[in-house]
Amino acid sequence: MALGPLLPLFERERNAGRALALGVLVHTSGSTYQKAGALILIAANGDYAGLIAGGCLEGDLSEHARRVIADGEARTVHYDLRGPQELLWGLGLGCEGALRILLLRAGPENAWQPLSYLAAALRAHRPAAVGIVCGSTCNELPVGTIVLPDTGHLSVPLASARLRAALAQAAKEARSAWYASETRDVELFLLPLSLPPRILLLGAGPDVVPVVDLAVRLNWKVTLVDHRSAYANRAHFPRAETLLEVHPQELAAALDLSAFDAAVIMSHHLPSDLAYLRALAPTPISYVGLLGPAARRDKLLGDLGPEGARLRDRLHAPIGLPLGGRTPEAIALAIVAQLHAFMYAPDLRAAVPMSSARAAGAE
Repeated sequence: MALGPLLPLFERERNAGRALALGVLVHTSGSTYQKAGALILIAANGDYAGLIAGGCLEGDLSEHARRVIADGEARTVHYDLRGPQELLWGLGLGCEGALRILLLRAGPENAWQPLSYLAAALRAHRPAAVGIVCGSTCNELPVGTIVLPDTGHLSVPLASARLRAALAQAAKEARSAWYASETRDVELFLLPLSLPPRILLLGAGPDVVPVVDLAVRLNWKVTLVDHRSAYANRAHFPRAETLLEVHPQELAAALDLSAFDAAVIMSHHLPSDLAYLRALAPTPISYVGLLGPAARRDKLLGDLGPEGARLRDRLHAPIGLPLGGRTPEAIALAIVAQLHAFMYAPDLRAAVPMSSARAAGAE
C-alpha cells in the first residue's frame, strides 16, 4: 500500500477538521487494475486521491463514501465486472474481475486513524501494518474497527501475541494478509505500509534533473550529493528530499549509506566517481549504477583494485536499459526503468550487472 499520494488530500482535510472516507481494496478476483491492499482516500466534496479501478469506478465509489462520512458506519462495496455483470455498468471496461472495497470514516472523532498512524510511520521510514476488522460476529468489534499495534489499546479478544506477530510479519514483508481470531468470530485484513525506495544520486548536473523528476513521480525518496556548489542548488531540485554539498571522499561520513536501496553515480568526473565507488564498495546497497561507457567502468574498477571485486555483482554499468534515445530525458527514463525493474520485478531485469549492451550514457 503506497500512502504517499494520499497525503496531500489527507493533510488538507485534517487541517480543515473534515472527515474523509478511506477505501481499502481487501479482495480481488480475476483481472483488476489494482490488487488487495490498494487505497483510495475520498473527501466529502468528491475529491479523491489514489486509484482502485483506474478512474472507472471511483465516481460511483465516491457516492458510497459520502454516506460513510455522513453516518460513520463502515461499508463494504462490491463490483463484479465479469461477463454479463459488466453490461449492467455499461462501462465496457473489459477487466473481467471483481473487487471488494471496505470504506471507513477517518475523522476527528478517531484522530483520523489509521491514516495518522501510517503517515507517522512513513515520515519515520518505519515498517508498519494495521489491522482492519472486515468480518465479525462480536458486538464489541464491528466491521471497520481499527487495530493499531503500537497503541496498547487492543480490544481483549484481539490482544494476543499471535496477532501482534502477524502484524509484525505483514509490516516486515510489506504484504497484506488475512487474520482470524482464535475463536474465529473476527476476521481482520492486515494492511501494511509500503515504504518508498530511497535512492542516492551522486552528482547533481543538469542531466540529473529528469532523473529526479521521474523518481519523485514514482514517490521515491531522493537524496542528491555533489561537491560543486553551482550544482548542489536546491532551486534546481525542489522535490528532492535531501540535497547535500559534500566531497566524494566525505560521503561515508556524511550519510548512513546502509539506509539506501540504490545508488546512481552521474558526476561526469572521473576522480569523483572513483571516490564514490570506493565509498559504496563496503555497503549493503544492492544496486549501484554508473553512467558512462564500458571502457570508463573498466578503468575505474582497475583503479579500485581489490575493492572493485566487492562491487562487480552489484554494478550496473553502463547504467540503464537499452531503450534508445540520447536526450537527458531518454537517458533518465532508461535509468529509472532499470531501477524500477530491479526493485519491483526481479524476473524482468532486462539488464544484468556489468552489462556490455548499449545502455544509457554508454558513449
